[in-house]
Amino acid sequence: MGGSFWEHAAEAPERVALVAPDGAAWSAAALREASGRFAAGLRSIGCQAGDVVAFVMHNTAEVLALSLATAEAGVYLVPVNWHLTAAEIGYILADSDAKAVFCTAQTAQSVAEAADAAGLSRRYCTTAVAGFSLLSEFGADAPPIGDRCAGGVMSYTSGTTGQPKGVRRPLPPYPPEPVAAGHAGFLAGFGLKPGGVHLVVSPLYHTAVLYYATNTLHLGQTIVLMDRWTPEGTLERIETYRVTNSHMVPTQFVRMLKERPSLREYDVSSLVRVIHGAAPCSKAVKRQMLEWWGEVIFEYYAATEGGGTIVSPQEWLERPGTVGKPWDGAEIRIYNDEGTLLAPDEIGTVFIKMAQGFTYHKDPTKTGRAWNPDGFFTVGDAGYLDADGYLYLCDRKADMIISGGVNIYPAEIEGVLITHPAVMDVAVFGIPDADWGEQVKAVVETRAAVSEDALIAFALETLAKYKCPRSIDFVDTLPRDPNGKLAKRTLRDPYWAGTGRSI
Repeated sequence: MGGSFWEHAAEAPERVALVAPDGAAWSAAALREASGRFAAGLRSIGCQAGDVVAFVMHNTAEVLALSLATAEAGVYLVPVNWHLTAAEIGYILADSDAKAVFCTAQTAQSVAEAADAAGLSRRYCTTAVAGFSLLSEFGADAPPIGDRCAGGVMSYTSGTTGQPKGVRRPLPPYPPEPVAAGHAGFLAGFGLKPGGVHLVVSPLYHTAVLYYATNTLHLGQTIVLMDRWTPEGTLERIETYRVTNSHMVPTQFVRMLKERPSLREYDVSSLVRVIHGAAPCSKAVKRQMLEWWGEVIFEYYAATEGGGTIVSPQEWLERPGTVGKPWDGAEIRIYNDEGTLLAPDEIGTVFIKMAQGFTYHKDPTKTGRAWNPDGFFTVGDAGYLDADGYLYLCDRKADMIISGGVNIYPAEIEGVLITHPAVMDVAVFGIPDADWGEQVKAVVETRAAVSEDALIAFALETLAKYKCPRSIDFVDTLPRDPNGKLAKRTLRDPYWAGTGRSI
């Protein structure tokens, strides 16, 4: 079997390559036809190597066809979070210099407003919507492209301050097949094999979700798409399609664990790799998932900018809490604020080195701040390496609480509170304190009545008193996106408004 989707489609055109959220099966030939037509469409509107197009779409087969099209047309694809406002989408369309935007019916109104603001006239939708061309007709009359070359993805980081920035890597000067084969080989290094079934449970606008989905296609696997995640829907698809692997986030683990016990009756024995990342995972939650699903859960550490590390379940059980050792082609170092390399077990800022660099699109200042003189970059996470080179994360430096001169890491506290039976989600952060500088605040989402005093007492069973929340707020839902990313600033910033301190 070849090393790219295009080769797989030629060798086994009738093989089911993708199952859409509605259950419709797409053969490899059908997906190849759609992606080839979209690539031709890109050329027909003037897109050349290095140009940019964007999508604001729910999970559909067309997203993956578009990803494959840009990958063989030498075009950058910008995934846009469909939860954003029209103004936020418009900023990304304008900043990225997108030549076209693609959407679904659910996002068409916001995209129309955004495209108007960005002065973008080329707009395509999966259904008939006024002001948009029909995506099914895109490239229908255009000749197949002859100048095939590898494209890439330019994802926009949410960042901690200011506007999001596009993470741009140089496009490789090669045909798409060997580049795709390299990505497939990287996944094979994680133990993924051809012939498997990959379940997509999160929105494809997320960097890692799109990466794993597209590159499992290059590995010769079948994709099963979900558009709206639910615990039972996930387990039902694992059983029905004999899913072998998936990419998930810890929030999804928590929700499944706290659902009714009868969900444990679904057959998950087909799973061989469930890779999780994007947010910290409580040790207790990880252990419960390993007890339920077996030793199939692998964890990685990476960012939109790159990565990273990976840890097998066996390694994690030997070193609970680690996010692993660097994968092939990566290197991890820990530096202090003065740029001095730290020894094992000393906490500092995590820096990563990869084979390929990146820049922040149109922001040389931010690019310069991210990289150090040794050729390593950081996204601002704090952590340490043990004597054997295993990485342990403490938290983002921006989220660290300093109370009375002592560093407190919210992720540790969140990892304890989430294990309370009544807690469905939790965020911990620092708020102003006249005496101590900061005090620990928790905000929780619960599924059953529980008092503030009871939760603080629960935390005190495990944590030192200075780490425990001084106060707890209760909310219906925490501001977390479907990929597990928590908008902690939304909760924290009001407490700091007017203090003159920038968090």
